[in-house]
Amino acid sequence: MRIAVTGATGRLGSQIIGLLAAHRAHDVVAVCRRKPDDPSPGTTVAVADYADPDALCEALRDVDTLVFVTSDGEAQRLLHHHHNVVRAAADAGVGHVVALSSLDADLASPFCYAVTNRQTELMLAASGCAVSFARASLYTEFFGHWLTAARASGEIRVPAGTGRVSLVSRADVGRAMAALATSGPSGGQHELTGPDSLDLEAMAAIVTETFGVPIRYVDLSPAEHLAEMADEGEDAWWIYAYSSMFASVREQRWARTTDEVARLTGRAPTSLGDTLRTWPG
Repeated sequence: MRIAVTGATGRLGSQIIGLLAAHRAHDVVAVCRRKPDDPSPGTTVAVADYADPDALCEALRDVDTLVFVTSDGEAQRLLHHHHNVVRAAADAGVGHVVALSSLDADLASPFCYAVTNRQTELMLAASGCAVSFARASLYTEFFGHWLTAARASGEIRVPAGTGRVSLVSRADVGRAMAALATSGPSGGQHELTGPDSLDLEAMAAIVTETFGVPIRYVDLSPAEHLAEMADEGEDAWWIYAYSSMFASVREQRWARTTDEVARLTGRAPTSLGDTLRTWPG
């Protein structure tokens, strides 16, 4: 089977490439914006920018399954990129798309990327390709931005209220997506979560226990959080993105847990504490 993976030089894409390439039965195509200095063994590199429809269509020629790792950046650019990928997959006759999405994929969500993920899902549903949606919760590693800062400051300072999040490790998402790529179209939504639904008080307790440093959760108001990000010189787009994400957390949009990671991979999902214990320092 010929399987292409977009975002092949990123952390998630490169992991999926490695998992798929380990099975010699698969012909793996690494789709990336520029040729990597050290391509993964056993893969074919196809250079295609998300903004280049012709190059994407050529990269996906004769591909049976596409693992679609989403683009990044501002929402308008991201949707333009996703439109190009979906159109290229349809034009190239790709039979199955495994698409990264989010647990909160809802046009009514306050989170900007929940909206773009749902719009991408709708584009794929109308493309004629069979689709398996990997709806991932927020990455534990992504949330590490605030947890790492707390090791120095003693405080997790975010406007999450009493919202709970089923943090999932990026590695678990990669294993689940690789499994979906080799199992054939499911036509469904696979909610990929960690084992626990945690509020920020619970996260602070786990960080305290793991690092041996007292950590407390400070529930900022949205306005206080905006002011702190602005004082730190954060880019305007990311101020909006982070603010809208925490608004979705307060609405409990990331609180669900499922057994889908274990079902797809045969391994229990990694807990927050286990992930923290692997971090350097």
